[in-house]
Amino acid sequence: MVAILEFTVDAAEFLLGGTLEQASGVELIELERVIPLGDQSIPFLWVIADDFETFERSVRSQSAVASIDQFGVIDRHGLYRIEWAIDPPNQLIDGLVEANATLLEAHHGERWLFRIRFPAHELLTQFYTYCTDHEIRIHVERVVPLTQRPRRGPVFDRSPEQREALVLAIDRGYFETPREVTLDELAADLEISQQAMSDRIRRGVQQVLVDSLSALEDE
Repeated sequence: MVAILEFTVDAAEFLLGGTLEQASGVELIELERVIPLGDQSIPFLWVIADDFETFERSVRSQSAVASIDQFGVIDRHGLYRIEWAIDPPNQLIDGLVEANATLLEAHHGERWLFRIRFPAHELLTQFYTYCTDHEIRIHVERVVPLTQRPRRGPVFDRSPEQREALVLAIDRGYFETPREVTLDELAADLEISQQAMSDRIRRGVQQVLVDSLSALEDE
């Protein structure tokens, strides 16, 4: 039976997380996909930043990194590929590849959050055993069989743009009374229109409320 695993893990528990934790000039990083290539699992990731040169320089300076390549930038989102200089390069990611898992979503915050689909429950068990054998400490949030609709937690439902807008609004005091920043100022920080900023905050807050109320109903 197909199963979906949602888990969190500290950045220090896997090479990619530890490498990116030391990167500077970054607001948000999302793992796009992982491509097996020879003996390595090559990660592709989206990076939201104002200064991509600083990010690239800080990643490239680390001994575990052989190269980092940018494939384009769309509205402050840069798509990157990292190749490793050490072997084995990334035990957590390799464990997912060996279990034939599909990456649905993964991004960093205080911890990394992963949402993974496995073709069979036995492969999910294989991945969990792999983590245990390699002393990778993951925290399982939930396991969802495909026979039921996944109940997605708040962190997985927000788009990157909505998360970015909400985090900025909170940090700048937009929700304080009285407000410490205007909507126009927030929009200028992200180089978007005032209407676009308003829509991102409104939709993000709406989804937070929906998720919170749904969680209360499920308890």
